[in-house]
Amino acid sequence: MKLSSVVAALVVFTRVSIGLANDKAAQEHRWDLRQIYSSDAHWKSAQQRLLRRVDALDMFSGHLGDDPGTLAAAMENLFDINRELGRVYSYASMKSDEDTRVASTLEMKDQAFAVHTALAQKAAFFEPQILGLGRERADTFLGEEPRLEPFGHYIDNILRLAPHTLDAKGEKLVATTYRMADTASDLYEILSYADIPWPEVELSDGTRVRLDQAAYTRYRGAANRHDRKRVFDAFWGKWKEYERTFGVALSSQVKKDIVYKQIRDYPSCLSHALSVDNVPEQVYRALLKAANGNLGTLHRYLKLRQRMLGLEELRYHDLYTPLVSSKETYPIGRAKELLTVALAPLGEDYAAAMRKGFADRWMDVYPGQGKRSGAYSNDAAYDVHPYVLMNYNDDYESVSTMAHEWGHAMHSYLASSTQPYATADYAIFVAEVASTFNEALLLDHMLTEAKSDDEKLYFLGSALENLRQTFFRQAMFAEFELDIHERVEKGESLSGETLTKIYGDLLKRYHGHDEKVTIIDDAYAIEWAYIPHFYYGFYVYKYATSLAASALFAQAVVEGKEGARDQFVDVLKAGGSQYPYELLKDAGVDLSLMQPYEALVARMNAIMDRIEGLLDRRGR
Repeated sequence: MKLSSVVAALVVFTRVSIGLANDKAAQEHRWDLRQIYSSDAHWKSAQQRLLRRVDALDMFSGHLGDDPGTLAAAMENLFDINRELGRVYSYASMKSDEDTRVASTLEMKDQAFAVHTALAQKAAFFEPQILGLGRERADTFLGEEPRLEPFGHYIDNILRLAPHTLDAKGEKLVATTYRMADTASDLYEILSYADIPWPEVELSDGTRVRLDQAAYTRYRGAANRHDRKRVFDAFWGKWKEYERTFGVALSSQVKKDIVYKQIRDYPSCLSHALSVDNVPEQVYRALLKAANGNLGTLHRYLKLRQRMLGLEELRYHDLYTPLVSSKETYPIGRAKELLTVALAPLGEDYAAAMRKGFADRWMDVYPGQGKRSGAYSNDAAYDVHPYVLMNYNDDYESVSTMAHEWGHAMHSYLASSTQPYATADYAIFVAEVASTFNEALLLDHMLTEAKSDDEKLYFLGSALENLRQTFFRQAMFAEFELDIHERVEKGESLSGETLTKIYGDLLKRYHGHDEKVTIIDDAYAIEWAYIPHFYYGFYVYKYATSLAASALFAQAVVEGKEGARDQFVDVLKAGGSQYPYELLKDAGVDLSLMQPYEALVARMNAIMDRIEGLLDRRGR
């Protein structure tokens, strides 16, 4: 997951992971936020100075069309303010994420977002006045003033969205709503990360576990099947108690999306969400078509899982147990070495930059009480470097998550090193290509290192589970998100109970419940309430489309196809200088067509062929 700072939004996405207690982590395993600001007092001075600079933008209002030089000066001011805002917000949000219970850092985060809101209001005149220039005059200005070159893509994007942009007064009014626009996601975060009184369960070995989100991630794959069921029943039972509240939160999120699509005059919430990155709606539809058309492959995997686990029937609480157990541990030092070797096909410059990040404390490694769960890469401090949040647990899943997040971090590092600030920030649509590419290279490296059939089965099984979760599971999420938005667009209401029914039906269809492939207990259909991504507007589909794209890139790089490495690295270096769909299409991957998805499904079936061959050879 990538975290960015832009004028339009400042949001966080998470990918859940778990690890050792933060108080056991040495200082070298904590990120060093002093590289952004030396102290909270320094941050406060920067935040106050930034507010004054935002106020000074008024001097450009009404004058963007005066001449090319005035437009260039205005753009330089706007983007320089955004650049500093990235630092201000990054410092505050990451300080808060270290311990979400600390009120003072929550207040800092709110104050940072207040600058974002103030900037959105003050800068509301930019888009209408650039639109007033028109395409022909804007092109003339760009041709006459070299200082405008870094802002060409930004200006083109504004002109592209002309039918959906209000006048200056309207844009300023819309900007005043931004501070309350995240109320639903804020409610989700505080309730799910801080306020839910998590249950305790006693496992078969007598261990008592406080079952928060991190512990659930750790124990849902327990070797003992009764333990798995205890974990699922207790964890989802607690979420069920808050079904009404989470229902209100998610319903409010959907209503907010509808309000903004109406303000912007889009036919649907989906078209509004995709327009931000200029992604054709056919991409989203192609993904859902590919996923639904290949549920037989998912069911093949689930039946193989049942075979390998030796179960008479597969139930939902059996899906996270490793197909082959492994007692192998991966301390953080070893993980760093593995990533460095696994990603060597990307070249020495890439490896050297990653080693520098490891050494210079770009990463916060271990979890602790109050620390934000999950993992992310924050690239918003353009002038400093990316930061990575982890919750590391010394297992292979943690190594894979680390590969994922450092894919984002290195993408940001390469883009920032190559692009000016105005075109460095890339869209999430292409961001997840870099992260899932790293996971693919890590897997291929681990398979070459495997010394036994059991090791091969472990990594192959891990690969299958990654494909299930990143492709089929995210596609299911995407279908759920589209469904609930379309229902409200047609005038229907959403309650927690209704959302559980909709999600449960999808869960059963994807996992073959009626065909007895996987039995889904109705109690687990509350899972929708647990997913943070539903609060960020049609985000989840990008995991699945990106996996399809990265699989093709990774295959070409690993096979040593001429120019493949440079082609992929060039995509990373391009940052946000092109629209993301076109950037990938120019690199040979068209995600509106079936070919990338078919290649991904073929990879999944090839892995299963390999596993079944190993099992047959061993008579299992």
